[in-house]
Amino acid sequence: MKTGILAGGLGSRLAEETVIKPKPMVEIGGRPILWHIMRHYLRYGYSEFVIAAGYKGEVIKRWMLDYATLASDVTVRPRHGEVTLHRRDTDEDWTVNVVDTGESTNTGGRIKRLQPWVGDETFLLTWGDGVSDVNIDTLLEFHRSHGKIATLTAVRPPARYGHLVTDGDQIVEFSEKPQIGEGWINGAFFVLEPAVFDYIAGDDTQFEKEPLEELAKDGQLMAYRHYGFWQCMDTMREKHILEELWRTENAPWKTWE
Repeated sequence: MKTGILAGGLGSRLAEETVIKPKPMVEIGGRPILWHIMRHYLRYGYSEFVIAAGYKGEVIKRWMLDYATLASDVTVRPRHGEVTLHRRDTDEDWTVNVVDTGESTNTGGRIKRLQPWVGDETFLLTWGDGVSDVNIDTLLEFHRSHGKIATLTAVRPPARYGHLVTDGDQIVEFSEKPQIGEGWINGAFFVLEPAVFDYIAGDDTQFEKEPLEELAKDGQLMAYRHYGFWQCMDTMREKHILEELWRTENAPWKTWE
């Protein structure tokens, strides 16, 4: 089963970083967040990736090539024009397809352009800017149990600001990053059937609008409720949160160890 990752957006709220690279290439712990997402899927045995590149997609291609080379021992035979890579890290036994889906293509359009790559079968999909400890096997089992076209992972993200419980002027409870007490949001980590492509008109389609709205209206969209860790990286503040979790070895999304 293939895993699509949308990695072509501008990431304007991370402009300090994304002026020179696409958002999925912004690093956490010295590795792009894209790598962290891929390692999570690989932990569950999903090793074939289709990366929907766009804005500065050449940065992703270059990193994939350089990473494959620098993480390996190398045998070079210049006279024969041969370069052989000998991988040291056998855990990263994956196949990565980086597909140019257009610089200004919207999310739905990027997904539509992946159709020839994922084929006529169920596929996994997520955004290239969010990490989670969601159990992919349980997610897929839930999807297969209901027989609908689409499943999204519903999450309750950490609140942007700390939460205080007071008794008069006295603070009786303080929580720096509580889960929002009500309301679920789209946390990506989708499971999709090929019929989803029929809901996407073209390059200008925003997947979060008409396609998901129409799927819901048709009774074809289900929510897998994830109560564990989830964090997107839309801002520098959120990048720093993820960096600190990684630095202190408290990264819940590091499921591969």
